[in-house]
Amino acid sequence: MDIELDKLSLKELRELQAKVERATNSYEDRKRREALSAIESTAREYGFNLAELVGSKPKRAGTIAPKYANPEDPTMTWTGRGRKPRWVAEHLEKGKSLDDLAI
Repeated sequence: MDIELDKLSLKELRELQAKVERATNSYEDRKRREALSAIESTAREYGFNLAELVGSKPKRAGTIAPKYANPEDPTMTWTGRGRKPRWVAEHLEKGKSLDDLAI
C-alpha cells in the first residue's frame, strides 16, 4: 500500500496517524490475548492455572462489610479501611471511642 504522504493535508495526516495508532493498539491487544490464552491452555494441560504458576493470588470479588456506622445517620457507614470519614474523625475528636461506632 503506497500512500503519498506529501499530498495529504495536516488534517488528513493526523487522521491517518490516529487510525494507525488504533490499529496498532488493536493488533497488540489481540496478540496479547492470544498469547495469554495459549499460556493458560498449556497450564491447564499440566493441571495448573496461570495464577498458580506465576505466583499471583487470585483477586477477591465482592465488597467489604462495614464495621462502623454513624449513630446519627445509620446509612453512613465505614469499613475501617482507608481514610476516616469526617463523622468518624469528629466522633474521635470529642474523646469518644471507635468502639462506640461499631456495628
